Amino acid sequence: MTLERRSFLAGAAALGVAAPAAAAAPAGPMYGMVGKMTAKPGMRDALAAILVEGTAAMPGCLSYVVANDASDADLLWITEVWESKAAHAGSLALPAVRAAIAKGRPMIAAMETVAETAPVGGAGLR
Repeated sequence: MTLERRSFLAGAAALGVAAPAAAAAPAGPMYGMVGKMTAKPGMRDALAAILVEGTAAMPGCLSYVVANDASDADLLWITEVWESKAAHAGSLALPAVRAAIAKGRPMIAAMETVAETAPVGGAGLR
């Protein structure tokens, strides 16, 4: 299956749970995404490791969670919350994100953005 470039970049941005944003929260709506990534058979753990390793923080990232699907041995769920849609877009240019893309791409069978969201709050969010 051909991967949509933007979807791949968004999924590959999962380089670890980012540090919370600075104390001053920006005005405007937060931006969220839920992604579904299918690893090639037997490669889920290696792909998940790539997605959670790397930087300790991505500017504007409030939460980035990579989770194994409970019933599909090849499926990962990626849930992210950003200060803004612009902060998310900016993350796609980070060298660490680009390196993760190059490293993880051969392990991915398919991926899709399941939903874009407008988070309103929650544990750890402004």
